Amino acid sequence: MILVTGGAGFIGSFVVDQLLAAGHDVRVVDRLHPGAHTCRPDYLDPRVEYLWGDVGDPGIAARAVAGVDAVSHQAAMVGLGVDFADASAYVRDNDVATAALLRALHDRRFRGRIVVASSMVVYGEGAYRCHRHGSVRPAPRSRNDLDSRRWEPVCPDCRQQLTAVSVTEECAPDPRTVYAATKLHQEHLCMAYGREHDAEVFALRYHNVYGPRMPRDTPYAGVASIFRSALESGHAPTVFEDGGQLRDFVHVTDVARANVHALTAPGSVGGAYNVATGDPHTVLEMAHAIAASYPGPLLDPVVVPRYRLGDVRHVFGAADRLTTGLGFAAEVGFEAGMREFASAALRGGMPA
Repeated sequence: MILVTGGAGFIGSFVVDQLLAAGHDVRVVDRLHPGAHTCRPDYLDPRVEYLWGDVGDPGIAARAVAGVDAVSHQAAMVGLGVDFADASAYVRDNDVATAALLRALHDRRFRGRIVVASSMVVYGEGAYRCHRHGSVRPAPRSRNDLDSRRWEPVCPDCRQQLTAVSVTEECAPDPRTVYAATKLHQEHLCMAYGREHDAEVFALRYHNVYGPRMPRDTPYAGVASIFRSALESGHAPTVFEDGGQLRDFVHVTDVARANVHALTAPGSVGGAYNVATGDPHTVLEMAHAIAASYPGPLLDPVVVPRYRLGDVRHVFGAADRLTTGLGFAAEVGFEAGMREFASAALRGGMPA
């Protein structure tokens, strides 16, 4: 039996589908957070044992882990959020709930595999090179630079513009938002559990995940869903800064396959893994790709010189460790994935 927390949600539900297809018994615990769900989704599989409740509740957590052989921990509050007032909700849903899950596993002396859904946001800015000083880590972009539309990070020594390169798992984390801090803490909590209980733990650092079943019309959704929701409402997607932000857009079915590999592949070694395609694209490219394939009036994306202070400029992942360590490579290419996503079914959600 494999437990999937958040298994009724966007990524979790695809993990469930692929585990079932591989012949595994699956239990799901999900609270159906109103920020992502208006009702129980119609894609739930009757073969699954569903436990409707909050994994942060010790009683629910104890019931959820009873008799399971492996855990896929997808439940979390995601996205940049509205403002710092969301901090307590992020800490409660991500960190305190993870601690409750791990306490329940501790009480039954669980030593199986744990896969925790992490994120590329733990890196903060991605990796950069200066032509004079080599690998450097830029400071957070200042309000003054952003207000002046100086979007690109500069070298802290010579102040020259940097070149973005792929971020690897060896890069030191530098979380720059509340959400990012809670995702890194989830990793630390799970890794501490693994060390103390001789359990293998995989922290899968998802890059920009997109695909069917994303929640629509919520400030906690990913940028791809925000663009799709705008098109459904008859509005052109609004792209911040100059649209040149580089990201690695990875399809949800590939993310689910990476989870199944980590849960079940023999001989795999735990640790942190980027879940990425290795093929970065700009946010503006992504907006154009969705708009061009959307089954409605062609609404070209609009670039506006706005910004969100918590956003980073470039972050895209090297996928080498995922390939060598888990024998996994993404299969859905950018063009085909965006064509499908432009008309894929999204899920109803309400702003939290």
